[in-house]
Amino acid sequence: MSDIIWTRLSQMRDAEALMELDKLVWEENTSPTPIVWKSREHYLQKCPPGTQLIAGVGDRICGYVGFDYPTPLESNRHVYELNIAVHPDYQGRGIGRTLMEAIKEMAAERGVRKLCLRVLASNPGGLAFYKKCGFVEQGRLVEEFWIGGRYVDDILMWCPVAGH
Repeated sequence: MSDIIWTRLSQMRDAEALMELDKLVWEENTSPTPIVWKSREHYLQKCPPGTQLIAGVGDRICGYVGFDYPTPLESNRHVYELNIAVHPDYQGRGIGRTLMEAIKEMAAERGVRKLCLRVLASNPGGLAFYKKCGFVEQGRLVEEFWIGGRYVDDILMWCPVAGH
């Protein structure tokens, strides 16, 4: 089996694999609440094809980075808000880094100047990963969530897109 990581935009046929990935990744240290998809149709309404870059090895989808404008305002079209998930079995193998490099390249091609994301303070691995990818803290919502019997900060991060 090849260890070459590929990326492409999501397609309709990826829905089930991406829904399963969400079940594995989004838990109380990585999300304020579990992500539960009622159906394939529900998933596709919220995450239509082409709104995620997916990465894989061989024929297996190993991760994704979702991207969208933070608001519907025309004045906010230079920003992508991201969410990223990597299958637990593939973490530490370069999937996340490959996805971040691919989204930065795609954003630059589309004229996007800024990438932003949110990460819970209870996710130190995610926070360290984002910093390695060039993201810096731009704000913090202190004690924003009550998760697992404790208050958790929501950290807002951003990264400029090269060439802008």
